[in-house]
Amino acid sequence: MVTAQVIGESDIVALACDHGGLALKAVLKATLEESGRSVLDLGTHDGSSVDYPVYAARMAEALSNGDAACGILICGTGIGISIAANRYPHIRAALVHDAFGARLCRQHNDANVLVFGGRTTGEEIAKDCLRLFLETPFEGGRHQRRVDMLASK
Repeated sequence: MVTAQVIGESDIVALACDHGGLALKAVLKATLEESGRSVLDLGTHDGSSVDYPVYAARMAEALSNGDAACGILICGTGIGISIAANRYPHIRAALVHDAFGARLCRQHNDANVLVFGGRTTGEEIAKDCLRLFLETPFEGGRHQRRVDMLASK
C-alpha cells in the first residue's frame, strides 16, 4: 500500500479532541486557518466531559471517507486518544512531544494523525510540531516496507 508522500497545502486537516484537549485544539485550529489551511473540526466544542474513543472514531471515519488528508487528535495526555485511534488499520497516529518526533513520525512512519496531550504540551511546541508534521514528506524506501506491514495486520 502506497500512501501520500506529502501533506499538501490544499489538503484538509481534521481536528478532534476530548475535553482535555479543547484549549489546545482552539490554538491549533487558529494556527491552521491563519496559514490558509482548511480545517474539519470534529469536536468536541465545549468543556463538558466526553469520551475520547468517540473522537478517535470520528477521525477514523473522516480519513476513511476522504473528508480529510490527515488529522490532529488531542486528549489530556494524548495517550488514550492515540491508543483509540491506532485501533483503526488505516490510522498511523503518533503521540509527539517535540520537533524531532514530529519530523520522524512523518519521515519514517508516514503518520497521518498527529497526537498531543492538551495538559502536557505547550502551545508553542505544539505549533512547531504541527508545522513540521505538515511540511515533512514520507521518505518511503526501507520505511515503506514497514508501513505496509502495519497495514496488513
